Amino acid sequence: MNRQVLGVLFALGITGLFGCVGRPVDSFTLEVDLPANFKLKTAANYRPATGETCTLPQRRGKRPERKVFFTDYTPVAHRLSYQLPLTETVNGCPLVLRGVEFDVYAKWGSRDSDLDGDLGSIAILDRSDIHSSEMPDSGVQQLPGQCQWLFRTVGPKQAIIKLLKCNSLDALGQLQKTPIGGLAQRDQLAGKTLRMALRVIDEEAPAIDDNWVAVPDGWKRCKGKSFEDPYAFCNGNVTDFKPIKMPDGRTCEVYPSCK
Repeated sequence: MNRQVLGVLFALGITGLFGCVGRPVDSFTLEVDLPANFKLKTAANYRPATGETCTLPQRRGKRPERKVFFTDYTPVAHRLSYQLPLTETVNGCPLVLRGVEFDVYAKWGSRDSDLDGDLGSIAILDRSDIHSSEMPDSGVQQLPGQCQWLFRTVGPKQAIIKLLKCNSLDALGQLQKTPIGGLAQRDQLAGKTLRMALRVIDEEAPAIDDNWVAVPDGWKRCKGKSFEDPYAFCNGNVTDFKPIKMPDGRTCEVYPSCK
């Protein structure tokens, strides 16, 4: 190979190298920490950028302006990681990432029906939005969340089932009334990380108020108007109770100790 060919190849290599270095980063990393026996559906939604006059057609089925990811249940806690672009072009229309939606599902028992879920989202805001959050110097914006199992009874045998409730935590770890997720500022995300970390607390709670009375070993189900009363609100009667059916088939007086 002569010197002229080598010189051309070297020049092309340098051009390619600097082209990569000079290209602006147009994506960020989304991380989700899931507890054991959880699974997740994630959907990144793109919409026309502010000031754009183009519109996307209404359609069914495949939607290129929506990126959807699925995971399955795993027996151990784990971290998911996605590389999401901040902009897209669909049908010639410039789009920006407007938000990420989450469908969270979890198992609470061994039966196929022993599962429930909750929803969450991250709103990706323009620079002008006054509620935008600041990206920390670490380059990782934390969006912590807490999940809890809520129990109730169904059917004539007062069978126990559980509902999943997930809410966000503030910077001090205090539980909020808002769903999991939060806010992020688009112009601060390039090359950075959004991390939504979920945890499940051990303490369960009644799903419906005034159905249960706390006792030393757990909770007793109020009798209501009769043993057949499907709603069975306490209405001040905290001495008359009805048996409950545990997920394993046992009939008990107290949930979850079965004493």
